[in-house]
Amino acid sequence: MDRLAPILAARAAAGRVRRCHGDLHLGNLCLLDGRVTPFDALEFDEDLATIDTGYDLAFLLMDLDHRVGRAAANRVLNRYVARGGDAGLVAALPLWLALRAVIRAHVMGRARGPEAGLPYLARAGAMLAPPPPRLVAVGGLPGTGKSRLARALAPDLGAAPGALVLRSDEIRKRQAGVAPERRLPPEAYAEAASQAVFAELTATAATVVQAGHAVIADAAFLRPAERAAIEAAGAPFTGLWLTAPAEVLRARVGARRGDASDADARVLDLLAARDHGPVTWAVLDASGDPTRAAQEILNA
Repeated sequence: MDRLAPILAARAAAGRVRRCHGDLHLGNLCLLDGRVTPFDALEFDEDLATIDTGYDLAFLLMDLDHRVGRAAANRVLNRYVARGGDAGLVAALPLWLALRAVIRAHVMGRARGPEAGLPYLARAGAMLAPPPPRLVAVGGLPGTGKSRLARALAPDLGAAPGALVLRSDEIRKRQAGVAPERRLPPEAYAEAASQAVFAELTATAATVVQAGHAVIADAAFLRPAERAAIEAAGAPFTGLWLTAPAEVLRARVGARRGDASDADARVLDLLAARDHGPVTWAVLDASGDPTRAAQEILNA
């Protein structure tokens, strides 16, 4: 608490402390007309429900991690940050997750007996001893499966609920003020716009790693300067470079639907014709599923 006090105060000053749900565990969520809908908020006490938005989200992340699995919690965290840009919440996640687990342990223990709360209590202790952070970058041409690999690796990397995936396509959409799945016009891919995307990606990666959380940077990284910048953003660093035959890449980009990437076959051909310079990252054949090979590299 002493270490995080300045961070929490800065988040409050930035407007992150608001009237929230306050009790967002899985028992207070349902599917209503096909949509995930929260209910039973702390509407009876304005003070109790006025909290950091990250602390509100942490209850859902903790309960998903405990009851469904880390992959589900990781996907929710990454979707939340991709839409809103609040990557800074990871600095306080160990504390928030532990607090939420202790609350659930207390409630379960009172309702069902002391033994019922012990699994949550054990999880709380684990949340307060997170593994050290690391930075992984996944690069390559459109269609190589960078985002798919990043999502597969993220749950098992670093502190709960896994690595924060910083995807350049999602950053670009957020900077443009649109949802990730909405297509952008060509001018959104002008040089100045692309520089702004990579500047945010690199700066955010450095901030998150410094805060103690793992990061997977998901972008093409076709320029040596971009690769050098992300390598310098945090340590320990691992770079993964995905490759696949041209016909495989064209088929994949042509089959995309509802994805944050706007790259089509024309863009693929333009990018493939560029000189990408010497690539020093670990090169993986992505014509199949490179997940196991990537995990072996990270474990080594």
